[in-house]
Amino acid sequence: MTISTISKPHERLAEILAGEMEAVNTLIRTRMASEHAPRIPEVTAHLVEAGGKRLRPMLTLAAARLFGYGGDHHIRLAATVEFIHTATLLHDDVVDESAQRRGRPTANLLWDNKSSVLVGDYLFSRSFQLMVETGSLRVLDILANASATIAEGEVLQMTAATDLRTDEAVYLQVVRGKTAALFSAATEVGGVIAGASEEQVRALFAYGDALGIAFQIADDLLDYQGDSKTTGKNVGDDFRERKLTLPVIKAVAQATPDERAFWERTIEKGRQQDGDLDLALNLMRKYGTLEETRTDALAWAAKAKAALTALPDHELRDLLGDLADYVVSRLN
Repeated sequence: MTISTISKPHERLAEILAGEMEAVNTLIRTRMASEHAPRIPEVTAHLVEAGGKRLRPMLTLAAARLFGYGGDHHIRLAATVEFIHTATLLHDDVVDESAQRRGRPTANLLWDNKSSVLVGDYLFSRSFQLMVETGSLRVLDILANASATIAEGEVLQMTAATDLRTDEAVYLQVVRGKTAALFSAATEVGGVIAGASEEQVRALFAYGDALGIAFQIADDLLDYQGDSKTTGKNVGDDFRERKLTLPVIKAVAQATPDERAFWERTIEKGRQQDGDLDLALNLMRKYGTLEETRTDALAWAAKAKAALTALPDHELRDLLGDLADYVVSRLN
């Protein structure tokens, strides 16, 4: 690799952890096989091999290596984390009726909803088998709780997404479920399996939690002011899909009666017409909610970096700090 191709923190992480990630990928390919149901590896391979940064399993590997772990359970845990993530993506695409992910047709479009749901269930089952193989009840507890939190967050989002009563506290609860829970579990189990102290395990949790929240807030903000070539999404997709994300929640909280009626028509009732997206953007600019959202994302990234001070001095610790900066650098 040249310097230019490893300038991004996740790419540098991938280079440092290349040997272990290869072991993770081999394990994933082995465990997603099915002797009796060939549809399972077909659907799984479509998503697993579609690219993606593999950020969550790399967080597990990095956390374990930070504490000098010499075993191989972190490989199982990294695969576990990726299986949980892939299972949730399969289920999400069915719930959201998505037609595309990472620039490719979704599994539910290529096959059907039943296949996506059932293969997602299979991957969840495989993830629990891998967890048990570590022999750590603590690890099982962390990842089982994360799985429940993710499902809870998805159900909450389904009911809160178009409800104008949804406030920032509920939004944060949704984000913790759909994104941050797996980030924090990924870093936490890496430390636990490597024998980190309780204080250090708490720091790893805090880092993953804040990183996940910063990541999701940045993603939601980019929906309204990002470059579609970079983000892979059209500006305003969340608005068209009637998703109440932080920039809109902040605008609704300050809305006049006429403005609230606009949000009720477009978000709650879904009666959108030409020019509505421009009006929504103007309202967000009027109240400065895009800039406020950016400030929130930067604050969570700073919290993630602050949590790292409890961890050993190591190049991977520095890279994790760079990663926190990177997830919000897209907002500059």
